[in-house]
Amino acid sequence: MIELWVPQLQQMAPGLPAIVGAVEDGYILVDTLDIATQRLVSHHFTFGEGRSATVGRTPHRYVWPSELDLMARLAGFEPESRHADWQGTPFTSASTSHVSVYRKAADGR
Repeated sequence: MIELWVPQLQQMAPGLPAIVGAVEDGYILVDTLDIATQRLVSHHFTFGEGRSATVGRTPHRYVWPSELDLMARLAGFEPESRHADWQGTPFTSASTSHVSVYRKAADGR
């Protein structure tokens, strides 16, 4: 089983390279995306007392479910199921994550 995040590219205005992912008391998350390379950097801004702040960055590369299926097939696995979450919600184009289940291919590849 694999659980992955799905970037919400529909939220990006053309030419805008970032999406605000979260705004909470003392915290802001901004993701910058490069759609051509499927890479993104999550920028975590945490605000302390007064004017203090820390910035943390985490780089990611995202894969689409179809890419994951191809990698699994090349490794000798076949898709068994895919849901939007661990509760079994159907996976749709509006899903923000997916849980994909693979099994060893019956032909023994």
